[in-house]
Amino acid sequence: MVNPLLETSKLKFGAVAFDRIRAEQFVPALTQAMTAAKAAVERIKADPAAPNFANTFVSLEATTAQVYDIAYIYSNLRSAHGDEAMQALAKEIMPMLMALESDINLDADLFARVQTAHDGLAGETLSAEERTLAERTYRSLRRNGGLLDAAGKAKLRALDEELSVLGPKFSEHVLKATNAFELVVTDPADLAGLPASAIEAAEICAKDKNKGKAGSWVFTLQAPSVLPFLKYAERRELRRQVWTAYNARAYTGPESNQTLVKRIAVLRYQRAQLLGYESHAHFQMEERMAEHPDTVRAFLTRLLGKSKTAGERELAELQQFMQEHGATEPLQPWDYPYWAHKLKESRYQLNAEEMRPYFPLGQVLNGAFACAARLFDLEFKPTSEVPVYAQDVQVFEVVHKGTGEYMGLFYADFHPRATKGGGAWCTRFKGQYRELDANDGKGAWVRPHVSIVCNFSPPSAGKPSLLTFQEVSTLFHEFGHALHSLLSRCTFRSLSCTNVYRDFVELPSQLMENWAKEPEGLALFARHYETGATIPAAMVEKIIASENFHAAYMMLRQLRFGFLDLAWYGSDPSGINDVAAFEHQATAATELLPTTLGTNISCAFEHIFSGGYSAGYYGYKWAEVLDADAFEFFKEQGIFSRKVADLYRTEILERGGSEHPMQLYKSFRGRAPDPDALLRRSQLI
Repeated sequence: MVNPLLETSKLKFGAVAFDRIRAEQFVPALTQAMTAAKAAVERIKADPAAPNFANTFVSLEATTAQVYDIAYIYSNLRSAHGDEAMQALAKEIMPMLMALESDINLDADLFARVQTAHDGLAGETLSAEERTLAERTYRSLRRNGGLLDAAGKAKLRALDEELSVLGPKFSEHVLKATNAFELVVTDPADLAGLPASAIEAAEICAKDKNKGKAGSWVFTLQAPSVLPFLKYAERRELRRQVWTAYNARAYTGPESNQTLVKRIAVLRYQRAQLLGYESHAHFQMEERMAEHPDTVRAFLTRLLGKSKTAGERELAELQQFMQEHGATEPLQPWDYPYWAHKLKESRYQLNAEEMRPYFPLGQVLNGAFACAARLFDLEFKPTSEVPVYAQDVQVFEVVHKGTGEYMGLFYADFHPRATKGGGAWCTRFKGQYRELDANDGKGAWVRPHVSIVCNFSPPSAGKPSLLTFQEVSTLFHEFGHALHSLLSRCTFRSLSCTNVYRDFVELPSQLMENWAKEPEGLALFARHYETGATIPAAMVEKIIASENFHAAYMMLRQLRFGFLDLAWYGSDPSGINDVAAFEHQATAATELLPTTLGTNISCAFEHIFSGGYSAGYYGYKWAEVLDADAFEFFKEQGIFSRKVADLYRTEILERGGSEHPMQLYKSFRGRAPDPDALLRRSQLI
């Protein structure tokens, strides 16, 4: 039987044959694809023609295409539907991928050919995208050991191989620690304050987990369970237990990541040093808009200076509010979600549970589609003609309404399961690029297959999945990432879609959130799931008015993550012994609430230890500046202005990483971003 991971898809849209893929097929498929990739590299090296753009950079671009098509399918399934067999494969697959990368990056003959081709670029007539491909390919080989001697290459290979195993192991520990905790409630009094939706979900969870007799409820550390519990549960001691468990994930016990975080940080530092960089942060910043860690520190410090006093004032007001309502204890971290919600509700007369009926998941998704239609002429048509990897995954064919052009496939995976990681993300099963014709280079466009993965509460007892407003924002955020891929129109897959600098990649996602916070945007989808009534104008006004509630506190929370990330990667971490003490020192300036013994951020901080955000978490705030500035442009012209939307599509979304992001932004906006735009939006200046 032909391995479905290796054959050309015969399915409509060239869809992935999820119904035929099995865990045991990945290693054989990768082995065969890697053999072909190595042979292709050998052919490039043996080419007797003088090295140039076409026979070196374009040819090299294609060598590992099949390898990474398979690897993306694996990594996506491991994150979204990773049973034990799929998780276990990481220990074999990740070193295989890293070994191939090392073989290519450390090949002296290949680097010599690339360098010759790079030196000759001045004599070739190339587009901006072609020059970017050449520069990024050359720089990637240089940054991954191309200039090292034999001993240095051997050391780099060993570092990379070890790192390739530690990242997946870190994530596996976090997932197991998340799944290990359950709060089993048998006394109805312990449910005081919780909304009916949370109680019903906990009852379903108890039945699913076979916790016995009726009248029991199970709360977990999955987002749809833990967030409402901390927000609404009146029993302070139970809130403390749940909050502590969530913030102690993978800190102690059999799934502890303390050794791993130190080892990962040290290995990345050693790697940077070997390559001639002061630290891992210096290495990473070379390919970031910020360019240098000092720029990031100054950026974060400026935001801290504008936020700290306001944050202290916000918490002082919250403590006073607690006392006025009979709570005499000092404010603790597990108190914040509960009392902040009550204060927000009191101040704005905005009841989060009363809002949920206006945000049924299906309607919110259709609202995102409607925004894409008005801005970019996209249509999302549901299809059942392609397989899915889990029963509740939906698939949509995306077309351009004006031209009828097929733009890609969109997968939507919205609900928790034991095999899915926490949080929300956007990814691709297939990239976007243009097939290169041997004669004129103008082959067919290959369109992307994009997926957004979330953890929203599932439907229950005749009710659809009803989202909180925060979850509405999350859906729009991930949808913004999806649009970045679906509208991509690049020739080279390594430059297309979201293959952009890490501190630029969050611009499309964060910008998209704005349409869920404007009356015109909400009017497209916010209707009561039972009556069909449009969300009341007064409620919309309250949503807008409350948007900056505790803006300083939320700013400080993100700055805490940013400073912690920079602390781990901005200098030599080899002297770190106590993870908790190091973390406290790194984040002390941002902290407004007491530190709780036995809890830790680092040990579950997947973004920077197993994701792609090491020395890059500041990028969320950096991109918020771009987002705030860009949306001011939309608001000046109208939030559905086709003039601005067309500029945004052609100068940013279609262009991927084909040029430096600052140049792309200037082409869209007509100038550099205004650094005060975020502070204006947050009303901190």
